[in-house]
Amino acid sequence: MSKSSELGAWGEQRAAEYLIRKGYLLLERNYHSRYGEIDLILEHGDYLIFAEVKLRKNDRYGNPAAFVTGKKQEKLRLTALTYLQSHPTEKQPRFDVIEIYAPRGKETDPLPIHQIENAF
Repeated sequence: MSKSSELGAWGEQRAAEYLIRKGYLLLERNYHSRYGEIDLILEHGDYLIFAEVKLRKNDRYGNPAAFVTGKKQEKLRLTALTYLQSHPTEKQPRFDVIEIYAPRGKETDPLPIHQIENAF
């Protein structure tokens, strides 16, 4: 695993812990389909949340959510549809982006996490 992949997995774990503390139920991590991957799939209230985690050291090139491009959003939508075909639910689907700023990598403390609900 590359250093970047390792940091990304660490960020996804921190995001999952953050959402669980907020009362979310984690259903899946790194769900794959032929269209792509969804980092986290969770339930909260009446919602089924498909969450994309974006970790950056700084906002020099834009905020982390800016890296969830239209093309990435389409891949996430198609992957979510694949998930829903095999996991029917009455819950309302929602796409969130979880932004994490880690200027010192795993040593960042406190770790700023920002959730953008219904991001697209």
